[in-house]
Amino acid sequence: MSALLEVRNLTKHFPVRRGVLRRTVGHVQAVTDVSFDVHAGETLAVVGESGCGKSTIGRALLRLIAPTAGTVTLDGTEVTALPDPALREMRRHMQIIFQDPFGSLNPRMSVAETLAEPLLLHGLATSANVRQKVAELLETCGLQPWHAARFPHEFSGGQRQRVGVARALATRPRLIVCDEPVSALDVSVQAQIVNLLQDLQASFGIAYVFISHDLAVVRHMADRVAVVYLGRVVEEAPTATLFATPRHPYTRSLIAAAPRPDPGLRSDRQPVRGDLPSALAPPPGCAFHPRCPMAEARCRTERPALRAVGGTSVACHFAEAVAESTTPAERPPSDRLRRRLDILQAARESREDPHA
Repeated sequence: MSALLEVRNLTKHFPVRRGVLRRTVGHVQAVTDVSFDVHAGETLAVVGESGCGKSTIGRALLRLIAPTAGTVTLDGTEVTALPDPALREMRRHMQIIFQDPFGSLNPRMSVAETLAEPLLLHGLATSANVRQKVAELLETCGLQPWHAARFPHEFSGGQRQRVGVARALATRPRLIVCDEPVSALDVSVQAQIVNLLQDLQASFGIAYVFISHDLAVVRHMADRVAVVYLGRVVEEAPTATLFATPRHPYTRSLIAAAPRPDPGLRSDRQPVRGDLPSALAPPPGCAFHPRCPMAEARCRTERPALRAVGGTSVACHFAEAVAESTTPAERPPSDRLRRRLDILQAARESREDPHA
């Protein structure tokens, strides 16, 4: 089965200019040589630390910023080679949900105007039925038709993000880039938006590129995960495989750094230490070697290629050694915590039993 989205050697370097003549003195290597595929109805999560290039990848996919090199192909059409008129038509099939639901909406436009604009622009509605189309979009995304008359400042954060989802869904796209869509929301609202995205995917067969640093959301949402470090993919694998047996030291450190809601669970994995190097002057060899506990002399001079190791694509010279290393098992919940869980379970069952 051919992929809906094919990304090959995607690169984006931003020039750094200084002086009165604005001479180029260097380049910020935000994204370098990134390749992956996404199939229809699939969710690929892109994870990594802040500043690693996740959002740049998402924007380059849609040509919101022009890539320096590489190709992006959507359903057989090379997006990076399209002229502006054809690109506008193609954007009907690829949309984005931004991180900040308030900053991504025009404060001077009502919800009705915000949702009607893409419908009218792409000829998906007429002036006679656009109001009905807007009402259907709002109901699909968990809002009421009368919300169409409101402005962004009259909504809560979760409601504003639902409007952002409705705007992305308006043109019935085949691909949606979700750029940290739940990071600015409360935990309970995050769950609602994630469930909404999954329901929409099941109903319309949409493919997601889900950009996030929240591994708990990624584990629940994604089919596959691509781990990005300093603009390069260092590991890609199915979600269950990546969380069960991470093969890159950076992936292991990211998982170890994720907060655990259960105090009875402990892990001896060490979170990543040190700061992300500057993308203006990346380290030679493996970019992770200054922070890697397994680094050797080879890592400082030779950049590892992304290669297949046991169903995972990983860029590490010692991926086999990482996989074979014993990972201490997580300790089970304590007796005190187990008693609390038993009490909560009993209370839940009593509420569900009408004769209790």
